[in-house]
Amino acid sequence: MARYDLSWGERDDLLARVVRGLHAARKLWRRAGRGVSRYLPKRLYARSLIIVIAPMILLQSVIAFVFMERHWQTVTQRLSQAVTRDIAAVIDVIETYEDAPEGGGEGEGGEQDVDYSEVIRIAQERLGLQISIEPPDPLPPPGPKPFFSILDRALSEEITGLINRPFWLDTVGNSNIIEIRIQLEGKVLRVFARRSQAYASNTSIFLLWMVGTSLVLLTIAVAFLRNQIRPILQLAEAADSFGKGRPTPSGFHPRGAEEVRRAGSAFLLMRERIERQIEQRTAMLTGVSHDLRTILTRFKLQLALAKSKADIHALDQDIEDMRLMLEGYLAFARGEAAEDPGKFDLAAFFDKMREEARLMDCGFKASLSGKREVLVRPNAFSRLLTNVISNGFRYASTISVDAVHGNGSLVITIDDDGPGIPAEKREDVFKPFVRLDAARNQDESGTGLGLSIARDIARGHGGDITLEDSPLGGLRVIVRVPA
Repeated sequence: MARYDLSWGERDDLLARVVRGLHAARKLWRRAGRGVSRYLPKRLYARSLIIVIAPMILLQSVIAFVFMERHWQTVTQRLSQAVTRDIAAVIDVIETYEDAPEGGGEGEGGEQDVDYSEVIRIAQERLGLQISIEPPDPLPPPGPKPFFSILDRALSEEITGLINRPFWLDTVGNSNIIEIRIQLEGKVLRVFARRSQAYASNTSIFLLWMVGTSLVLLTIAVAFLRNQIRPILQLAEAADSFGKGRPTPSGFHPRGAEEVRRAGSAFLLMRERIERQIEQRTAMLTGVSHDLRTILTRFKLQLALAKSKADIHALDQDIEDMRLMLEGYLAFARGEAAEDPGKFDLAAFFDKMREEARLMDCGFKASLSGKREVLVRPNAFSRLLTNVISNGFRYASTISVDAVHGNGSLVITIDDDGPGIPAEKREDVFKPFVRLDAARNQDESGTGLGLSIARDIARGHGGDITLEDSPLGGLRVIVRVPA
């Protein structure tokens, strides 16, 4: 017995090749999985139906294959064998008639004229076969074989094995009759038999039962899956409503399977905790603002009663700046506070902004496509648009607003001809208390909360705000919210 000794280097090289092959197979498997998943449905309902239907089709295909290839083949083989034995018996009877001395007189060629009427009668009445004795013409050429040729193959094998004479058969023509021609000495035996005598012809019944039971099971599965997926859809709708700042849909409560009920209960508890934290935060800021407002009011009163006017103007300006900052903080806190959704009139708001632009001697154009009313939190949404457009009034001379409301969404595009914001700093302006003095020339009284409040409100409605370059040369603000 030969031995193959490998050096350590050869072993390491072989191991490295095996590892590389496994990595390549793993990558190929992942790539194939990604290719298949690209064409699979994305929704849970469709995937669940596939999980139910695919095993059903696979099981029935295996059963049909086994039944047709095993059971039908066995039954057809036995039936074909029985028909072939009957034909072989008829041939023996015919040859026996010919050998009998009293079979009939001699014809012109010295051959006996045999009367086969009794053989024909016995074959028809006892064997169920229609036979005839034909002249010794050549057999027809072989015809086309059927695609599903269990009967053709079984009959050919049985005739070859039991009779072993030249033959021709037709199982394609008349669907209910099969024709067999066998070459005998000086004649041709032509046999017509019913297809059911040689073939288990219950295909239609089997297929009907298979399709019928599949449809019944599929109907039950569809009804069951709909009932199971409906609670998941309701939970998704409730979560989406909460993300948009809307109340929970009426009648929502955990239902369905145990896992879905647990997810629904966890969602409700999470919503309660978030709302409680928001209320506590808002209440704390409200209390702080009340105390600070009291101090600011005393400052103003002391300044008003002061006899010396030196530095009073500067102190008064500081107090005003503190008041504006305090209002900004409160606005930031109110941006997350609960507010019931309602209808917001975009056209009326644009008219209000147009009047404000006239007072500030600023160009303002607004266009609206679609419905003028949108379902949002009115006060919060008004603050969002006011913060964005007011920034344009402060830094630009021309403002253009284009609102498109339709197909379940609202897109508002605000363009200005101001100095704009550098692309690398556009995300920074949405952070609280961030001010870009060089970019937008914000004055010292700003708090840096305007765009933070605006984005917070937009995301509270399930949307967002993005910044781009404006065709007017300044900044483009795009507000997208579902509506």
